Amino acid sequence: MNLFKRLTYFGGGLMMGIFFLFFFLNGKKASCDYLPNDRVLKNIRTKKLYYSEEAQNEMLSLKIDSTDIKKILNFGDVDFDRSNTKSKPCRKYVITGTSNEEKEIELTIKNCAEDARIETVISK
Repeated sequence: MNLFKRLTYFGGGLMMGIFFLFFFLNGKKASCDYLPNDRVLKNIRTKKLYYSEEAQNEMLSLKIDSTDIKKILNFGDVDFDRSNTKSKPCRKYVITGTSNEEKEIELTIKNCAEDARIETVISK
C-alpha cells in the first residue's frame, strides 16, 4: 500500500473519530481538572458552602452576593503561597477573582472534608 492510500485511510478514520466525539459526547459535563488550581476550586465547589459572620457582613457592605462567590470559585486563582495547605483537619486557601461588577475580591476559605467555610471576603 502506498503512502497516499495510507494517509487517506488515516484521514478518513480521524474524521470519523472526531465526528463520533462531537456527536456523542456533545453536551456532557466532562472536565479536565488536572492543574492544582483547578482541582482545589472543583473540590470546594462540590461541597456544602457556609459563610462566617464576618464574611456575611463584608458581603453586605461590599454588595456582593452568592453569584459573585460562585463566579470566583469557577474562574478564580488560588494563591498557594499565602494558603496553608498542610493544616489539619481543614486546609485554608486564599482565592482571588473578580465579581460580576468587576471588583477584585479575595476569599479566605477553610476547606474541610465534608464542607467548605468562607471566613473572610476582602475587596482590593
